[in-house]
Amino acid sequence: MEKLALLVRLEARPGKEKEVRDFIESALALAQAEPATIRWYALQLGPSTFGIFDTFATEEGRQAHLAGPIAQALVARAGELLASPPVIGQVSLLAVK
Repeated sequence: MEKLALLVRLEARPGKEKEVRDFIESALALAQAEPATIRWYALQLGPSTFGIFDTFATEEGRQAHLAGPIAQALVARAGELLASPPVIGQVSLLAVK
């Protein structure tokens, strides 16, 4: 059962909105390969604001995701694509349906 989550907020550099959107959409395949990631959502919150929300049963699974290929790819391209560093919130889920 999902108990933990990550809520990541990404602000695209001006003119890089499509590239950020394409980048996070392409990460779905990587998320699907992570057995400890229960759910993974790519979000567009505004014209240049994007997010990722993912859920986990254990802290080990959440930490594995934070050290995994999506995070590594994001770090590698952050300077090129993002106006500011990603804001990563580690949250506890109170209720899930």
